[in-house]
Amino acid sequence: MDPTSAILVDASKVFEILERTWWIALRIGTMLMLAPMIGTNMLPKRIRLVLALALSFTLAPLLPPATVTIGIDAQTYLAMARELAIGATIGFLFRLGLEAAAVAGEMISQGMGLSFAQMLDPLRGTQSPVMGQWFTLIAGLCFFAVDGHLALVRVVFDSYTIAPGGSPLSLAHALAAVPDFAKSMLAAGASFALPVVIAMLVVNISFGVLARTAPALNPIAIGLPAALLMGFVLLLALLPRLATPLSSWLATTAAAAASAVH
Repeated sequence: MDPTSAILVDASKVFEILERTWWIALRIGTMLMLAPMIGTNMLPKRIRLVLALALSFTLAPLLPPATVTIGIDAQTYLAMARELAIGATIGFLFRLGLEAAAVAGEMISQGMGLSFAQMLDPLRGTQSPVMGQWFTLIAGLCFFAVDGHLALVRVVFDSYTIAPGGSPLSLAHALAAVPDFAKSMLAAGASFALPVVIAMLVVNISFGVLARTAPALNPIAIGLPAALLMGFVLLLALLPRLATPLSSWLATTAAAAASAVH
């Protein structure tokens, strides 16, 4: 073989790339397990594994090497646990951000009288109201439409400038960020549903007054169809105006996930 055309493979370089990819895959893989839409039961585990390895191999040349060498010792295990905790914190905060839409859907379903209409949620694997599932799907589509998945990767990428792979890191701030963000999530879910909830409250109060003044009209038989019809009309009016607050809320979620790693 002509020596000028021979391809030399340096084994040390190969193992260095594999080791760097391994450290990155710990953080990215854990993040994808808890990420919104991607980490749900809708996406098979093999696809998540392939996606995690592909992202890790792509980002390996762009990120600094790990500060810990892989070995069978306590230092390596603690460094791996920190990587898993950082990835889980970022993915869980993004997942918690989309739960605001589910909270809004459940509040609206109670006002419309659809709280009893529950079915198996493929995203969560449990029983949940139909309206909550609908709002979750809308928020998931908005998540991809506004490049929320790219923001998710960006947060993970920027986290390596603060906490490189294997570096010591205090997780107290990350653990405290989750309950603080949960309060904001509940407030955001209530704000999404507030216009429809107030309108449905007025409708229900009106039929309550009608039931007291004219019980012969059977307001119960009239009130439920009217509440459903009014609820669907309000949802049609609300849906075009829901993209802007959802986009703003996703930006807030990305900022909270980034600050949790600091």
